[in-house]
Amino acid sequence: MTDLTPICALGAEAPQQARFGALHLAENPGLGLASLALRRGQSAAEPALPDLVLPGPGGWAGTAGLAAFWTGPDMWMIEGPGQAEADFAAQVKAWAPGASVTEQTDAWAVIEIASSAGAAPLEALLARLVNIDLAGFGPGRAMRTGLEHLSVFVIRRAEDRVAVLAMRSAAETVWHALTTVARRQERGGP
Repeated sequence: MTDLTPICALGAEAPQQARFGALHLAENPGLGLASLALRRGQSAAEPALPDLVLPGPGGWAGTAGLAAFWTGPDMWMIEGPGQAEADFAAQVKAWAPGASVTEQTDAWAVIEIASSAGAAPLEALLARLVNIDLAGFGPGRAMRTGLEHLSVFVIRRAEDRVAVLAMRSAAETVWHALTTVARRQERGGP
């Protein structure tokens, strides 16, 4: 039997991190993800997610151990921090037995971006990379948009924190785009 070594989406055994001035980018391989879709006739109040109300269009909501963002009519992505190694979809299914739940953890790469200097550096980075109206993209918002030639989800977790979710197969492309623009921004370039 071949010895297999688990690796992160960016190809290393340990999550990648980089700092560019006030911006800190970090791969988050520990985030468990499961899609949740209501079935015909089911109400959004029916899933009993602990202390979490499912957000409406363009919304993100989070508690200490669980979060969700809207992905389409009657559909959400449920986030479980630190749950990547667990059967997170089974847990979500237990909370929402009448809904369709699909494991998504290994399908996505998650890059968390934090700013130690408030919102300005973070918003400058986003303005160069994604087509989002930043005036209306405050904390608690999530949006699917394009980054380079890829479709990604961008989540505004707080005034100074954003997460970018991209297809795992495109993780290195997204990381390259983010770090290239962050490096240019640190040097004062376009």
